[in-house]
This record gives sequence, structure tokens and C-alpha cells, in this order.
Amino acid sequence: MISKTLLGTGKNKVEMSWVKYIFNHLIPTWFQSFNNNFVMWRDLVTGDYEKYTLLKDDDPFQECYSWFWTSINLDETYPKEFLEYLMQMVDDVETGKEKLIPMEDVMSELKTWGEEDDDE
Repeated sequence: MISKTLLGTGKNKVEMSWVKYIFNHLIPTWFQSFNNNFVMWRDLVTGDYEKYTLLKDDDPFQECYSWFWTSINLDETYPKEFLEYLMQMVDDVETGKEKLIPMEDVMSELKTWGEEDDDE
């Protein structure tokens, strides 16, 4: 999936250099992941795992333990091409190439569809 520059869009606006990708996305994401893993490890070691429970029947230690090992496997970095694709989409919206539908219109349409099903 490679983003293609459309007419009227500056190439440097929707394409990211490798240096910018590494310093603006990869390195900050890695530091954030390392920090989150360290915080969970610290909570496991110090016994501060009460905040990991969502339900009253959950075991706090088991939840913290599961989150710690799951977080090690999480990869929150995105490919450069995907980020360029998102930048292209944003540019399309900002330049008027794509039309946005207001959320109120979508919700009112869903509500009318739901009411039609109840009538039948």
C-alpha cells in the first residue's frame, strides 16, 4: 500500500522521509513502550497491582501479570507507508477532495433505521 500524491497536494506534505519517520515515530513509540513495560514490571515487583482490576471478581495480581506479559508483545509502531496514507487522507479532507459527513447526520440516520425495524 503506497500513497499516491493527488493533484493539488504537495509531495512533501504527504510523504515522510526515513529520518523523520525514525525520529518522529519509531523512537518516541519505543520509549513509550519501554516506559509502560517498566511501570507494569515495577507494579508487579512492588505489589501495587490493585489498579489493574476492572471487575470485582478479578484477581489484581493475575491481571497485572497478564498485562505485563501482553505489553511486552505489543507493537504500536506503524509502517511508514501507512502513516503516509493517513497523511494523504487528512490532506484530502483539508483540501476538500473528500466530503465529511457530520456525526449528527449519521446518528439520526441510525435512529430512523432502528425505529423502522421496531415498526415491522
